[in-house]
Amino acid sequence: MNNHAIGVFDSGVGGITVVKEIMRQLPHETIYYFGDTLRCPYGDRSTEEVKQFTLEVIQFLLQFPLKAICIACNTATSAALLNVRDLVSIPVLGVIEPGARAAIKSTNKGEVGIIGTAGTIKSGAYERTLRRIHPNILTHSLACPPLVPLVEGGLRHSPHADGIVAEALEALIGIDMDTLILGCTHYPLLSSSIQKAIGKHVKLISSAEETASELSTILQYRGILATQNQGNRFFTTGDEAQFSKLAGDWLGLEIRAERVSLDYANKS
Repeated sequence: MNNHAIGVFDSGVGGITVVKEIMRQLPHETIYYFGDTLRCPYGDRSTEEVKQFTLEVIQFLLQFPLKAICIACNTATSAALLNVRDLVSIPVLGVIEPGARAAIKSTNKGEVGIIGTAGTIKSGAYERTLRRIHPNILTHSLACPPLVPLVEGGLRHSPHADGIVAEALEALIGIDMDTLILGCTHYPLLSSSIQKAIGKHVKLISSAEETASELSTILQYRGILATQNQGNRFFTTGDEAQFSKLAGDWLGLEIRAERVSLDYANKS
């Protein structure tokens, strides 16, 4: 089982931020990544719809020999993590708890901002997780719907990116916080624009590093760390050329995504 793959899933290309960190910390591990770009973004969809989509993608990934699954999507984590854990016998990680732990480590003031999709923010998952660890933490949450399309459209380096991000974050500007959770795995791809908007005094928290660290601990504890990478694979329900370019640019690698055309991919 040691050289079985790790399944990583996101609504689009954003989970590549988690993949990059897994590759850095665990270079021998094989990753099978699935980006459901045809139905991205998930943030404005109902909880039941996100849960359905997540379970469909997980069923696809389970055709391969996997030793762990990482739901590298905050919206899907908040909607379906427990359902996926009930479905499989291998470890399943989300990105919300690792992100919350990283924020607790970071903050000195005990005042933390959270940005995410409408679905993630509405779920209150970060607030609950933060307060379970640190009951007196103060939080400021904001949904930022324009940011995922900015990344998925390949526009994060466009002349308008800084302005769109600043406008989306306007309600948080000037709040006395020292830490901001990027509560969507797409958002680290916009970290430069976000930092400009929110100010250098605020530390940006991506869950990627903490998630990869937790994955490493679990694999080591179970004695199933890989000895050799068997070849990473990338799947998408959308345009494979665009996905390959966006993901490859962030990873610094040339990748060839495989288009998945399943019945469920056309139900949206």
